[in-house]
Amino acid sequence: MPNLNLLDVNDTAGEHPASYYAATADLLDRQPPLGEDIACDVCIVGAGYTGLSAALHLAEAGLDVVVLEAQRAGWGASGRNGGHVGSGQRLAPDEMEKQFGKAAARRLWDISQGSVALIKSLIASHDIDCEYKPGIIHAAHRQRYVADAREEAETLRHDYGYQHIRFIDTEEMHAMVGAPGYYGGTLDTGAGHLHPLKFALGLARAAIAAGVRIFEQTRVASYDAGPPATVHTAGADVKAEHLVLACNGYLGDLDRQVAARVMPINNFMIATEPLGEAAAKALIRDDVAVSDTRFVVNYFRLSADRRLLFGGGENYGYRFPADIKAFVRRPMLEVYPQLKDIRIDYGWGGTLGITMNRMPHLARLAPNVLSSSGYSGHGVPIATLAGKLVSEAIVATGDSFDTMARVPTPRFPGGPAMRSPLLALAMTWYALRDRI
Repeated sequence: MPNLNLLDVNDTAGEHPASYYAATADLLDRQPPLGEDIACDVCIVGAGYTGLSAALHLAEAGLDVVVLEAQRAGWGASGRNGGHVGSGQRLAPDEMEKQFGKAAARRLWDISQGSVALIKSLIASHDIDCEYKPGIIHAAHRQRYVADAREEAETLRHDYGYQHIRFIDTEEMHAMVGAPGYYGGTLDTGAGHLHPLKFALGLARAAIAAGVRIFEQTRVASYDAGPPATVHTAGADVKAEHLVLACNGYLGDLDRQVAARVMPINNFMIATEPLGEAAAKALIRDDVAVSDTRFVVNYFRLSADRRLLFGGGENYGYRFPADIKAFVRRPMLEVYPQLKDIRIDYGWGGTLGITMNRMPHLARLAPNVLSSSGYSGHGVPIATLAGKLVSEAIVATGDSFDTMARVPTPRFPGGPAMRSPLLALAMTWYALRDRI
């Protein structure tokens, strides 16, 4: 394995990437690095959605909470993603039923349904200005997937009692999304989209106001479970009754149990120049977010100033492409060929964590050590919810964390040295399948 670290190799230390999100957010005042040994009730490693949500909920429950962040709060995938706030789990209900049985699938769906409501509640109660808007379209990029979309909508409405989703036929899809390559799909008005970095920074400000101490540019080297847990950084140690690992794709080798099941991959986004009201409406009529049925998913939406924010393409090594704008422009033009003369103003990448079965990996690594990661592209809602579930597990007010932890997340074959090349081979096959 190369001697590289995803915390360093693609970004400037202590700075948010040069993304559209960073350019349009009111960045958090810099928090100090940890400079002396301290103690607390709960130490959380990672200031993304999981860590910040857990910290906020734990502080509101009266606990003394410390968050250690290697870079800046909201610096990782939480501040770089597509901003889609999807309903349910990453897997569709029929896939969960096949893997886990109907009863478990329904329980997992019910747990996940709290995620969108939680995000709306956090936005309202903490006055987080993050441009939340309702609606996500899931678009079928092949005619053969249209029947699946209809069946999924009917299953959710009739078997799961979810009335916010409906089927879209080809004619309506073409009216709603100005892209010729989609043949139908679903519209979920219970889901939505937002400015992901503004939401993360809003959580950070709410946590600080609740008494959480956030130490930025404080990298964790190792930990001892204890009890109490001892977290080792270059400058000082933290002793805590409970420890939470909320690192997702940036975990590195901090915990090998988690690393065996959660693999980092890189995903990329661009933002066009502002398009104007009419041109933007011609792309996405109702200002909803869109994702498609490709295995390597295209996902896109409009920004508040009417740019197209488009995510597409992945890689499985350490380094980002040399020209991210060109890398993502290709899939964007496959969807919207009419944008061939549009300027691309921003291009950026980020690292997320995926699992073999695309379900999140929640685990009790020791009686006082919890981990949550592997959201597989569904991180805005599920990572935020996971932080709340972590809090409930620590203060013993709910069992949903353990329900999620019982979901099996298999190890990647071959260990860390082989998982990237094996996944790259698999993804090449899926990319070919997407084109058939």
